[in-house]
Amino acid sequence: MAVKIRLKRMGKIRTPFYRIVVADSRTKRDGRVIEEIGIYNPKTDPSVIRVDSARAQHWLSVGAQPSEPVRALLSKTGDWQKFKGEPAPPPLLEAAPKKDKLETFNEVLKEAHGGSATEAVTAKKSAPKKSAAKADEPAENDKPTENDEPTENDEPAGDTATTEPAGS
Repeated sequence: MAVKIRLKRMGKIRTPFYRIVVADSRTKRDGRVIEEIGIYNPKTDPSVIRVDSARAQHWLSVGAQPSEPVRALLSKTGDWQKFKGEPAPPPLLEAAPKKDKLETFNEVLKEAHGGSATEAVTAKKSAPKKSAAKADEPAENDKPTENDEPTENDEPAGDTATTEPAGS
């Protein structure tokens, strides 16, 4: 059986994303697959490429042939070079963390006032809300601690220290 590593198209009409799959070469593009080994989303900025490297190496080692687009993706992630024994490529472009809306607002506010204004808006402080039911509970001091030793008064009334012979 000829096995290929190729892209399986998913998503809506103008918003495609792909799964990197291992499939028999005779099946349809979006047909039955043997295993899914990754995803590729070209619409995000930067593109999302996630490949299970161990599974990709396994399938390449047993003779699965990657399609041209998949070979390009494997080259970007370094899996193709790892398979061929070549040096790894430079790291991929990572998405920059987004700024908080509050920080952006405060920066624009400073620019509008000539930089002399202090922060007009502060971040919300999330204080834990105590319900009325918890406030009515007894304090922790009422509970016995590990260091407290039982006294004679702590024994239950039903238990007595006397024993009666069984079988009278």
